[in-house]
Amino acid sequence: MDHEAVRRVALAFDGAEERDHHGFPSFRRRRIFATLPDGEHLHVMLPEEEIRAAVAEWPGWSEEKWWGKKLTALRVDLAACDPQVVAELLEDAWRENG
Repeated sequence: MDHEAVRRVALAFDGAEERDHHGFPSFRRRRIFATLPDGEHLHVMLPEEEIRAAVAEWPGWSEEKWWGKKLTALRVDLAACDPQVVAELLEDAWRENG
């Protein structure tokens, strides 16, 4: 999966838009539901329990992303991920954070 594939999925959700977030792309409706912090990763903003469940189910391409002492996102390795699962995770985040 690459940035363009993520962009197509994220922007297909009702009301979603892309904006700059500290120099890199973010996707939001009212709040950010995903970011592309570099060329290799996607951060998906999900509730903590969903982040932990995703990491347990897909440890080969996902990990916890912490901001200080707070678990804030699911970090996805775009080269190794399952694009269909990532599309579903993005939709979940859009619903939660939109």
